[in-house]
Amino acid sequence: MTIAENVHEFIEQQRRAVAQNPECGNSHYNLAIGLLGLKRYEEAERELLEAIENSPTLAEAYVQLGGISLQRGDLDGCLGWNKKAVHARAGFSEGWGNIGFVHMQQGNLEEAIYALEKATRWNPKFVQALTTLANAYLANGEVEESINTGLKVLDLEPDFAVAHNNLAVAYLESGQYADADRHCTKALALGYDVLPELQDEIRKHLG
Repeated sequence: MTIAENVHEFIEQQRRAVAQNPECGNSHYNLAIGLLGLKRYEEAERELLEAIENSPTLAEAYVQLGGISLQRGDLDGCLGWNKKAVHARAGFSEGWGNIGFVHMQQGNLEEAIYALEKATRWNPKFVQALTTLANAYLANGEVEESINTGLKVLDLEPDFAVAHNNLAVAYLESGQYADADRHCTKALALGYDVLPELQDEIRKHLG
């Protein structure tokens, strides 16, 4: 059975579950996930709204609705749904991470940092949130915090090229040129498209 056939079979199972118990939020949620797998966003959205109608504390459903909003380019909608997610479950790190991501996209650095710190406090191994937080610190002029957070990312994923690139930028900002060069070289070795301007700036300082 192909992956597509598996997804269709899963959807049919969930449709039967919904038919047997229309007030089960989890069944509507599971059906929505299947539909999202086929990029049937409008149908998935309807099922997610049914899910939260029947299970108002189902934080994952709010996050998925936020994802659909993001897919449509609606950052404010994405932010709103993720705020509802963390209201439904205060310690829901994925919701806080998404809130931080949207605030970063909108240039709201203080709000981004607040949300991303929450996300990583609830889940210290949340690599994507840590990476975004390192960027937010750097954009806010908190270079040492950015470096420390970037190193936490590498503790979790030593070959994460984006983190090496970001550390190269942060070390350059802090005047630690040998460290900047080391992380720049590693990012390149891992296939990351490091900006030529960054490479030139590091080489210039190394002489």
